[in-house]
Amino acid sequence: MPDLVRSEKSAGVAVITIDHAPANALNDAVVAAVSRAIKQAAADKAVKGIVLAGSGRTFAVSAEGGSTKLGDLVRLVDDCQKPIVAAIGGACMGAGLELALACHYRVAGMVASLGLPDIKLGLLPAAGGTQRLPRLVGAQVALDMIVQGNALKADQAMQAGLVDEVTKSDVVEAAAACARRSVGDGAALPLASQRVDKFGKGKTEPNVFAEYRKSIARRQRGFEAPFQALDLLEAAASASFAKGLAAESKVAAKAAASTQSKAQRYIAFAERESARIPDVPPDTPTKEIKTAAVIGAGTMGGGIAMCFANAGIPVTVIDADKEGLDRGLARVKSNYDFSVKSGRFTEADVEKRMSLFTPSTDIKDIATADVIVEAVFEDINLKKDIFGKIDAYAKPDAILGTNSSGLDIDVIAQATKRPESVIGIHFFAPANVMRLLENVRATKTGKVAIATTMKLGRTLGKMPVLAGLCPGFIGNRILRVYFGQCDKIMWEGAYPDEIDKAIFDFGFAQGPYSVRDQSGLDIGYQARKAQGGSNERRFLLSDKLCDMGRRGQKTGAGFYRYEKGDRTPIPDPDVNKMIDDLSKDLGITRRKISQDEIIERIIYPMINEGAKITEEGIALRASDVDVTYIHGYGFPRYRGGLMFYADTVGPKKVYEVMKRLEKEEGEAMAPAKLLEKFAKSGGTFTGQ
Repeated sequence: MPDLVRSEKSAGVAVITIDHAPANALNDAVVAAVSRAIKQAAADKAVKGIVLAGSGRTFAVSAEGGSTKLGDLVRLVDDCQKPIVAAIGGACMGAGLELALACHYRVAGMVASLGLPDIKLGLLPAAGGTQRLPRLVGAQVALDMIVQGNALKADQAMQAGLVDEVTKSDVVEAAAACARRSVGDGAALPLASQRVDKFGKGKTEPNVFAEYRKSIARRQRGFEAPFQALDLLEAAASASFAKGLAAESKVAAKAAASTQSKAQRYIAFAERESARIPDVPPDTPTKEIKTAAVIGAGTMGGGIAMCFANAGIPVTVIDADKEGLDRGLARVKSNYDFSVKSGRFTEADVEKRMSLFTPSTDIKDIATADVIVEAVFEDINLKKDIFGKIDAYAKPDAILGTNSSGLDIDVIAQATKRPESVIGIHFFAPANVMRLLENVRATKTGKVAIATTMKLGRTLGKMPVLAGLCPGFIGNRILRVYFGQCDKIMWEGAYPDEIDKAIFDFGFAQGPYSVRDQSGLDIGYQARKAQGGSNERRFLLSDKLCDMGRRGQKTGAGFYRYEKGDRTPIPDPDVNKMIDDLSKDLGITRRKISQDEIIERIIYPMINEGAKITEEGIALRASDVDVTYIHGYGFPRYRGGLMFYADTVGPKKVYEVMKRLEKEEGEAMAPAKLLEKFAKSGGTFTGQ
């Protein structure tokens, strides 16, 4: 086994280099090796100062699962009587920064980045990070770094007081020079643990914590760790360093053992795993995407085109109608202008992106595109017609994608002479915002097309998941169960606001009825009306509301009513009366339905459908269902996704509820075989 640490001496300075590829993760073995090297250097009379450095592009980062010995190492550094300087040449994250914080000085290279991202896994710094960091940088910067996990670049760290020097030269040589200067000036060694000038009683703005808590309340709703960190920092502002360390140890241990942290660690792994396609080897050749074309300049097509432009890829936007094309590009420009107002982009950023758009009304202009995404509305005959034209004009090795949200891609591919190049590339609305990219493999989709679109997803800043072919694929197939169960519960006794509250309290940003109002209740309404109306229960209320001119937020009324200029949904007694009457017409006796029952009857059937999708191979693994629902449908991340949540409550409990629903609602609620298997064997979907 190679050495984990290298030690060298030069002109009175011991340089201890962590050498644990690929990222210098501080596991127990590495921490023990660093501790031995520091003790040897501290005992060596010829050594006057010590430099801690990392090999490669990182200083050090947290190890998966952490280190039980990190606290001992940090105390060893803190207590050392010889100056220790951290030479931070690259990434210095988590445990790596906690180690650097204990050093007497920190010297950073120009490309260094420093952060405590533990919160993103539901964890808290556990080796003094919550105590040393605010003493160096003050409460506000520490809150951003610990509560939100924001990292600082070298110049930002210098400005905040986190590092003592930023160098353009060799960072180890600069750190060694710093150590020698420290020995030469004979001053007491500075300890972050003893600083009181930026943090502590009388040094912290009185309202900073209350204001910060208010600022994150909506964005971090439901998460435990950010508020635990905030409470810890607030308490530390008036406590001694020793008391703060004790509190940190207790709270960090509680966070690490929580279901929320397990869920967030699991989903971080699942996100990486989604890139692995068992029958598509990592060395499968991919098509280099230098140019793109999007067919359809509507809201979806424009958003997709923005994804390419944001990634620096020139994109041709094609629409049959010149007016529609102009409207689409105007909408794109409006979206970019909003980003300028919000501070996300500069005017120069927008100008650069807009320069990458080429508008056209001639489909022949797809001829040079490496990837073509069709984004017209969901009409199989229209898509077949377009793909026939794409086949005629696209270059031979182009990837041909459809943004269909649930149609049969095999039928679409049959319109071409190259079905191996046809694949579903399903963006989610708004396409320029939502991270999920559901790539859909049709029967004849080739491995090059799959590998290329999965890689393309990462290039566009998306979270790509590969799905198999079935109506609705992974996401929308489960969504149909979701909306169907919501409506069943509504007819039986719960009103829209009660269902929305249950879903909101579970952790979704919005409930199903406020979402429908936001999208517009008239989607598909005119088509159904032209065909004489629909007798399907799922359209009974929405079509009746549309007949009355209540089409959602845009008309000021839908399932809810809305005050002018305000999107807050207000429950409407008139709508509830309509629901009562329709329930009676359907022969249903309404009853009070509890919030717990609402959640069970909505979420458990979704889990059951996810189990079916997994056992059918539509999802390659249960975790892909979870990645899909977190990034595409707003499932709360701290619950880990549908299948992880199933493991949390227990497959046996979900199975028992589904058996009951099967008796009450029929065969559609029959438990999946995979669910039944785990319920009886004690197994789990996610291995948790």
